[in-house]
Amino acid sequence: MSNLRYTNRPSEALDDDPLAQLALDLEWSWNHSSDKLWRELDPELWDLTHNPWVVLQTVSRQRLERVTSDTAFRGMVEELTQATRTQKESPRWFQQTHPNSALKTVAYFSMEYMLSEALPIYSGGLGNVAGDQLKAANDLGVPVIGIGLLYQQGYFRQQIDRNGVQHALFPYNDPGQLPIKPLRDANGDWVRLPLSLPGFKLWIRTWEVQVGQTKLYLLDTNDPANLPGYRGVTSELYGGDSRLRLRQEQVLGIGGWRLLRTLGIQPEVCHLNEGHAAFAVLERAVSYMEETGHPFPVALTVTRAGNLFTTHTPVEAGFDRFSEDLMRAHFRMYTETRLHIPFNELMALGRRDPGDSNEPFNMAYLAIRGSGAVNGVSRLHGVVSRRLFQSLFPRWPTEEVPINHVTNGVHVPTWDSAEADRLWTDVCGKGCWRTGGEEIKTPLQRIQETQIWRMRTEARTSLIEYVRERYARQVAVQGGSASEIAAAAQVFDFNTLTLGFARRFATYKRPNLLLHDPERLMRILSNSQHPVQLVLAGKAHPQDGAGQAMIQQWSEFIHRAGAPSRVIFLSDYDMLLTERLVGGVDVWVNTPRRPWEASGTSGMKVLVNGGLNLSELDGWWAEAFSSDVGWAIGDGNEHGDDPAWDAAEAEALYALLEREIVPEFYDRDGGGIPGRWVARMRQSMARLTPAFSASRTVREYTEQHYLSAAAAYTDRAAQGGKLGTELLAWRTNLAELWRDVRFGAPRTEVRDGCLRFEVPVYLGRLAPNDVRVELFASGQNGAQAVRKPMDQGAKLTDGGILYSACAELGRNADDFTPRIVPNHSSASVPLEANQILWQR
Repeated sequence: MSNLRYTNRPSEALDDDPLAQLALDLEWSWNHSSDKLWRELDPELWDLTHNPWVVLQTVSRQRLERVTSDTAFRGMVEELTQATRTQKESPRWFQQTHPNSALKTVAYFSMEYMLSEALPIYSGGLGNVAGDQLKAANDLGVPVIGIGLLYQQGYFRQQIDRNGVQHALFPYNDPGQLPIKPLRDANGDWVRLPLSLPGFKLWIRTWEVQVGQTKLYLLDTNDPANLPGYRGVTSELYGGDSRLRLRQEQVLGIGGWRLLRTLGIQPEVCHLNEGHAAFAVLERAVSYMEETGHPFPVALTVTRAGNLFTTHTPVEAGFDRFSEDLMRAHFRMYTETRLHIPFNELMALGRRDPGDSNEPFNMAYLAIRGSGAVNGVSRLHGVVSRRLFQSLFPRWPTEEVPINHVTNGVHVPTWDSAEADRLWTDVCGKGCWRTGGEEIKTPLQRIQETQIWRMRTEARTSLIEYVRERYARQVAVQGGSASEIAAAAQVFDFNTLTLGFARRFATYKRPNLLLHDPERLMRILSNSQHPVQLVLAGKAHPQDGAGQAMIQQWSEFIHRAGAPSRVIFLSDYDMLLTERLVGGVDVWVNTPRRPWEASGTSGMKVLVNGGLNLSELDGWWAEAFSSDVGWAIGDGNEHGDDPAWDAAEAEALYALLEREIVPEFYDRDGGGIPGRWVARMRQSMARLTPAFSASRTVREYTEQHYLSAAAAYTDRAAQGGKLGTELLAWRTNLAELWRDVRFGAPRTEVRDGCLRFEVPVYLGRLAPNDVRVELFASGQNGAQAVRKPMDQGAKLTDGGILYSACAELGRNADDFTPRIVPNHSSASVPLEANQILWQR
């Protein structure tokens, strides 16, 4: 170990070097048992970067040899290495719960991953979800492999000047300083994938990231063999024009699936984390075509059963769309030589109206038409998504649009503070989050309130110490005087109620709602008896002028009111800052316009740390809130961007702070403990932390989607795709013959204590088992709709079939309507067959 020199180059195979292996395994990003190693080598660099690989590369040979020759240091390395081996050999939740499952591999595709600040390939919420779910899959033993892109610049870094103006910076991500290594084949060659474009090849380089026992493969195009204009396809995240975005999504979806095939990996399940990766459904179908000789329609029918699409978008404008000309330039050859279908058939997969040549190609539509299941990311977002995609299922009731939900969660070990980790270890041991943490509810109720409050006080103190250091550095970078820097190093008070507000600055998130009445806000903050302090952070997209203006509004408020002692804005909101904020704030504030926050995860991160939420009833908080775990604004309805409603909600924010939150925080008993506050903390920690953990989320994905998707794909692919071929024939028949299906005149009467409905049905050339005839009534008073199968009766002389059903008395006959829908035991209706006929 002491003879090694870690060079500034992409890390090669260092399997015989335990120190390098520890540095290249991102488990250190949440399992902090190795932190002492890296701090021992270079404490300042470790604190600034939290990147062990950079620490190893930067430390001098002399210091490296001296430290690694120390017996205690070597003992720590050996102990950590042995712990890693033991974890690898130990069965986890998935292996214990589903030992005989057909599920062997889930390929998880995402445009971004937030795993560590040492690997800056994320922007915000989508990457947060992807990174946390990958970590939770590792903890649970769910066989997930991640696929993503390696960006040369990633998302922009932010610098705010003295006037509150945001400046976007794009530092280069040197692969040699990232905790990744080139992916090599059995011969030691770097795995490079060719992607054929009109007239030339695009070469894709591949990289491997170790996330505990889980792997993430990253793709990039910065290959010297590429044309100069194409080396930058993976230059930056969410930058450039539609052409760049389309090429990135080609690399992710098509290149990603080809990589799996090159490695000999055959996933039963493909999970699309947003529509960016939807081209993977095409390449997966191509793989099946090449393996079996089936045409594209059969291949898509077979493989879609194993695809899951998770949508995160609450507004239609958020979907990626590409013009027909742009699609033709990039996919004409692909449809001819790979899919073997006319180009217009590919375009039809991405259009609401397949016959509308003026409609652009929508990636979300492709994802829906190429998947066997679709889900939103919170209960409310499921409702919103059903409305959003209702046009793909015309005449179907909105509540039957085939989109369910799996609410997001956060990877608890990543986001717990050191102080909270010690408390939770006392409650349930070091590994309680490997199974989800439900078992902690009762033990936490027994923890003394003094322990909970001590944890909260220590975490707040830790945050303020960090804030002072970071803010002083920020003021120095802005050109502050020596006195200004010194003042910045003393901001905030350790015992003052601390609010946090940090997120992307966009108009729908209303980050300036607290500024609706600046004087009133200042009175709340500067109350001499019950003071409040507020720390803010957040980026606005470089092209979002309105978002940047809101950052300036906060800067103006801070300087105009002379409020830096009560309010500060920290620049360059990143993962390291997020960890500190969610670990230390007392209250997390969130003010989006309902229903524009699909889920939100920032408020979930404070739960494990005893922070409380003050939030709009949107996203996850709409299903989490109760009056004993936090506070809420909003009435549970949608009001658009009505200024009057914004004013009303600002008033609600101020009133909650003045009348409830601030008084409760400062209402102390004889021992200085705020009893009501701690009781609220206890309930929030015990009930919400496990309920909104990524462990719970991944277990739900596994048991609600992955297992069934693997089984469905296996069934359809069996016997050379026999079932898939049958399903395609069934769908083709429905499409051709549905126009002949009709109802005769219905008859209703009260008989034998029920409402009896009879109606003749004429199916034309369709067989009775191709359809299901139902009696339908909309739900009342929040109840679910009534869907009652109608019994097939005698065949009528005019070729019809008499169907009948009885409904319970208590509702009017006019509430019920017979309808006909497609029926097949192995099909998802209406996802795969959206026909429907109503009697009236």
